Amino acid sequence: MAGDEVTEISRERERSRLTNFPIPAGSAKGGGKLPIATHADLVLDPTRAVRIATLITIVLPLIGLIAGMILLWPIGFGWTALGLLLAFYVFTGLGITVGFHRYFTHKSFETSRVMKWILGIAGSMACEGSILYWVATHRCHHQHSDSEHDPHSPHHHGKGVWAMIKGAWHAHVGWMLPGEQPNVHRYAPDLARDRNVLWMSRLFPLWVLLGLAIPTVLGGVITLSWSGALLGLIWGGLVRVLLVHHITWSINSVCHIWGSRPFASHDHSRNNLIFGIFAFGEGWHNNHHAFPTSARHGLRWWELDTSYIVIKGLSWIGVTRDVKVPSRERIEAKKKAA
Repeated sequence: MAGDEVTEISRERERSRLTNFPIPAGSAKGGGKLPIATHADLVLDPTRAVRIATLITIVLPLIGLIAGMILLWPIGFGWTALGLLLAFYVFTGLGITVGFHRYFTHKSFETSRVMKWILGIAGSMACEGSILYWVATHRCHHQHSDSEHDPHSPHHHGKGVWAMIKGAWHAHVGWMLPGEQPNVHRYAPDLARDRNVLWMSRLFPLWVLLGLAIPTVLGGVITLSWSGALLGLIWGGLVRVLLVHHITWSINSVCHIWGSRPFASHDHSRNNLIFGIFAFGEGWHNNHHAFPTSARHGLRWWELDTSYIVIKGLSWIGVTRDVKVPSRERIEAKKKAA
């Protein structure tokens, strides 16, 4: 193989290593040069069904919030609705942060097959796409963070206030509207070969329906009323999905615009206190981009990281293992380089 071909593959694998996902050994079959990424390599054209499903996913939870507000006067809200909202927000939110993000995407810890399914189902109930879709998108983001190939960078939209608004909109929700699908075989070949992940991804619509049906049934059973079931659907289902969506999407938008940058990085990732709290530690985004495979994002004592607390707590009872956290020396060295 020619020297420049070896160099290109080495660079690609080094970038892959930094975001902790493998480039298949056969990426340059037949001695061919590994091609530089183009837009067509990164995403696949969506079908009409995908476009429609994406639009429904964005709009329907908002309709649920409006319906809930309209029903406040005749039906009310109550402790049952609040409890279902909070319980499913925590369960599905941690499914995204602990499951989809820190486990499936970055392999920051290991766990049992049963817990893998629990995390996969919980994250799928958040209605942010299947495991394969979510992981491939996020790995693409890391490999091309804030460059032209980043699927949801708020930058590269020009200069000035209006450009910043356009960029924030694009990073928050606009990037999803074309309905483009990430190239799973490029960004998640390891998960594409995992039968458990494949089944969880194929059953994604079922998990979404369960995420709406379970709070509906619980609301009806707890209150022994149809109105309780309706409130369970609205608050424990649709409004909960809305909250998880916008908190998650704010990591893409807010945490690449506003916040602190204690570590040097090749992008605009930032730490944001508000989303460090409400996104279960994901808001310490600059920390995460500095140490992408770390199970712990809140690296200072006051940086609350609920997801890491859960991962660490599970390790004490043997459910998780091989939890990756950077050493104090590595953290300090990276700070000095900032």
